[in-house]
Amino acid sequence: MEDTKAILKKYFGYDAFREGQEELINSILSGKDTLGIMPTGAGKSICFQVPALMLPGITLVISPLISLMKDQVGALNQAGVHAAYLNSSLTYNQYRLALQYAREGRYKIIYVAPERLTTDEFLDFAVESDISMVSIDEAHCVSQWGQDFRPSYLKIIEFIDKLPGRPILSAFTATATKEVKEDIIRILKLVSPTVLTTGFDRGNLFFSVQSPKDKFEVVLRYLQENKGQSGIIYCLTRKEVEEVCDRLNANGFAVTRYHAGLSDEERRENQDDFIYDRKPVMVATNAFGMGIDKSNVRFVIHYNMPKNIESYYQEAGRAGRDGEPAECILLYGGKDVVTNQFFIENNNENEELDQQTLEQVKERDRERLKKMTYYCFTRECLRDYILRYFGEYGENYCGNCSNCMANYEEQDVTAAAKQLIGCVQSSRQRFGMGVIVDTVHGSNTAKLRQNRMVENSYHGSLSEESVFFIRQVLNHLILNDYLYLTNEEYATLKLTDKSEAVFREEEKIIMKLPKKSEETAKDKKSKGSKAALAKGQPEGAIDTVLFENLRSLRLEIAREEKVPPYIVFSDKTLNGMCQVMPDTKEEMLSVSGIGNYKFDKYGERFLAAIRRYKETKE
Repeated sequence: MEDTKAILKKYFGYDAFREGQEELINSILSGKDTLGIMPTGAGKSICFQVPALMLPGITLVISPLISLMKDQVGALNQAGVHAAYLNSSLTYNQYRLALQYAREGRYKIIYVAPERLTTDEFLDFAVESDISMVSIDEAHCVSQWGQDFRPSYLKIIEFIDKLPGRPILSAFTATATKEVKEDIIRILKLVSPTVLTTGFDRGNLFFSVQSPKDKFEVVLRYLQENKGQSGIIYCLTRKEVEEVCDRLNANGFAVTRYHAGLSDEERRENQDDFIYDRKPVMVATNAFGMGIDKSNVRFVIHYNMPKNIESYYQEAGRAGRDGEPAECILLYGGKDVVTNQFFIENNNENEELDQQTLEQVKERDRERLKKMTYYCFTRECLRDYILRYFGEYGENYCGNCSNCMANYEEQDVTAAAKQLIGCVQSSRQRFGMGVIVDTVHGSNTAKLRQNRMVENSYHGSLSEESVFFIRQVLNHLILNDYLYLTNEEYATLKLTDKSEAVFREEEKIIMKLPKKSEETAKDKKSKGSKAALAKGQPEGAIDTVLFENLRSLRLEIAREEKVPPYIVFSDKTLNGMCQVMPDTKEEMLSVSGIGNYKFDKYGERFLAAIRRYKETKE
């Protein structure tokens, strides 16, 4: 029997496992229930696909999305592994045929939607078959405390209980808080499981937060500077998706869209256009995300701030799944907070929850939104902020985010802080952030007049400062416990034990703020480097002409095979070819991502392209 590393090389083209993969695989092969918590792009699929090829019977992979199933089955078949999916995208005859082939033992791995598990036809097949393992992908969907709770996931254990023998259970997720992790183990009835968290850091991702006056101009400029690159632009509302998509198309970019208001057929077509690189840029709501495994996404732009860090990190994590450099840009605007608050208070997705539990969920969501907002205002390392949120403690300087690369200076903002705390105190702690900011800025809105805040002694006390600066200081005070923002539907600001010390000038408030000096040569150079990083091409490391030649060949083959280009070879593998410039099969097999099966299918055509290119250089 082949060992795990031989399987890894033969079918997937990798010489070594990534962090945590081998431990999780060995746990499964020893017959233990296993829970893997790994960031997007860390190679979760390998953890159940490798043992599936080594275990005697069939492995069922339970997945929530049709797109994910299609993607993974397509990649497996391209790698020489017999796999299939059973979901609502198949006609009845296709479904019957797939089940027949499965009964005949043609497939080692079968992907199935959770809704399918309890149907009589599928249950009959499962009871008669030798099922060695059931693997639950996106396992956080089982918990109502996760951001993507799906009641259909509760059917999984009902299905397992009906099988004649209990298979090995493995579960995988990218985002799991302590509560979600405990829920997964309890609800799936995992028996003394191996639990492994590999860490959430994705070092290849560059994180950036901007607060531009014109978000669309930022996006337009970015796409102009990164032509031909694949990326996702997330918007909060369907209306914004339509607007951004239409304006980008009008500017000559090949862009498509995705949201819940489109027909199933249009969503499917648009997704395929994106996956197959016919339209390399997707503008979408958060309905597009989980299960998208497109490895050559070089950027993710959030046009609006998402509702929580979990969602943000999962969506941003769609970038750079091949391990090559990619950019994650968040464009913050004050209206984003209001829109998200509206969504939280009007959330009707969990109708099966009782009123008390629903209120708990809302309170938790409000707290998450606060922490997401703080992310947009912090001047500390963005990567460190995210990792700390997930309970991980790394360096407070990563060197690969906009805050670490920015030119900041420390400023004493005690005077402004004192005005804000004073305003909260004098208004008897009755108002939220909007009223307090508008009051000290000197606004004359109907709401301020109605609540007599135009008569407040602090009205206009910070009229010389920008609203953005005032909000920065206020967020800093909340983040550092000088003020507390409640979690009710109408959140109000409260004083804390630390408030008095500022008010009495016993404590100084120091913040990092951007220098107002002209852009330095160093800054310009760093921006140029980032542009190179966003293209997935380290400066000076590879021949860009050869890379484009290989990319064109990949596209040609993908169209012949009717598969997405990245399934032929990832950008990382193309970069590897450019660096190695192989002449022989042995040299080609040394490139990460090329196994024997793929070499036999495509290797000679890529070797020929490299030889032709070398000849032109001689």
